[in-house]
Amino acid sequence: MKIYTKTGDQGQTSLVGGQRVSKTCQRLESYGTIDELCSHIGILITYCEQPADRTFLLSIQSALFVVGGYLATDNSQREVRPGNIVTDEMVTAIEQEIDALQAVVPPLRLFILPGGSRASALAHVCRTVCRRAEREILRLAESGAEVDSRVTSYVNRLSDYFFVLARKLNADAGIEDVVWTRK
Repeated sequence: MKIYTKTGDQGQTSLVGGQRVSKTCQRLESYGTIDELCSHIGILITYCEQPADRTFLLSIQSALFVVGGYLATDNSQREVRPGNIVTDEMVTAIEQEIDALQAVVPPLRLFILPGGSRASALAHVCRTVCRRAEREILRLAESGAEVDSRVTSYVNRLSDYFFVLARKLNADAGIEDVVWTRK
């Protein structure tokens, strides 16, 4: 199979199921931003020293493939079957990881700036790309597309996870969070 098909040269691409759409349509913006997030996570993994963090981030990348596949499928072509939907358990897993990470970082008392260690800075990049993905998915829903509420819940929790992970990665590195101060 060739990687290039030449079918997108005129600004159109196919959704799962074969429907042709503009490469600038909101559905593509949604799953394209999820794809971008997945790539940033790949970089973040290379900076994480703790095996548990790397393993959890890999599970997030796998879950994002489910999210991306869901978003890349036209509503009329969507089949609900195990492995191609976001589940309540996926949302709960993120919440449990947030709780576990919050237990090992100091209480948050001030606004913090992205930074500190390289890993923490990358976690903040993931957080902001995740927030953009959430906005794109909400725009898709507002345009009339059906979007399962578990998808938006998952992406919303995921951005919170990256915030707490950034703080934990700084703590692991023995670096304090960068506190915002008004100059």
